[in-house]
Amino acid sequence: MPVHPISSLSTTVLALRRAGCVFAEDEASLLHEAAASPDELSALVERRAAGLPLEHVLGWAEFRGRRFAVDAGVFVPRRRTEFLVEQAAALAPRRAVVVDLCCGSGALGVALATALDRVDLHACDVEPAAVRCARRNVGGLGEVYEGDLFAPLPARLRGRVDVLLANVPYVPTADVELLPAEARVHEPRVALDGGGDGLDVMRRVAAEAPAWLAPGGSLLVETSERQRDTALDVLRAAGLSPRVLVSDELYATVLVGTAPRVT
Repeated sequence: MPVHPISSLSTTVLALRRAGCVFAEDEASLLHEAAASPDELSALVERRAAGLPLEHVLGWAEFRGRRFAVDAGVFVPRRRTEFLVEQAAALAPRRAVVVDLCCGSGALGVALATALDRVDLHACDVEPAAVRCARRNVGGLGEVYEGDLFAPLPARLRGRVDVLLANVPYVPTADVELLPAEARVHEPRVALDGGGDGLDVMRRVAAEAPAWLAPGGSLLVETSERQRDTALDVLRAAGLSPRVLVSDELYATVLVGTAPRVT
């Protein structure tokens, strides 16, 4: 049913509740903030009620207190992934070479770069829409490349990467259809589907990571609790020293694989 022009915040809340939006009050406030006119507000509410992710309706997502552009068809950075960035910031050297693989909007790399003193930032993604979006967000902070995992990175980075962020897809193929429609319908499948057990892309990243990491450099990946033990074995098999970090508050599980230091 079309949504008529809306001027009342309470009317917007009611429309969003009817559409099944759990956080209708918060979303209504953001939509009112974004709309320049009642007609524009009506269009935004209609898109959200039709099931588009709020971030795609607004054109941005908040991540670590900053708004990042998120275009239609681009993976939306999750709040739980802030924990991965926090851990990366804690172990990064002051002047770090950072690579953000499967970068999506580029939010992770930019958030880490702004938390550190000086960063040589490189980000890449296989999705053209994500690359365009990431280039807007990264701006002059670094370089963004289009291609599969490490393939588009400049060879000069081999053996020099201090922090390798890899927010790889880790949903098992059979479980993708169980995801909320916001993700399943409106985000790229390549950003969600991790293969049979969800760890196919992580295996590829871990296998190549040692060639790119600096001595003592670290790969950070997010995974689910049930995949943790298998994922730890993947990091060990690649020659990395693994450890597990968990945030109960954010329901986040992060694995860190550290390359050997030169002795």
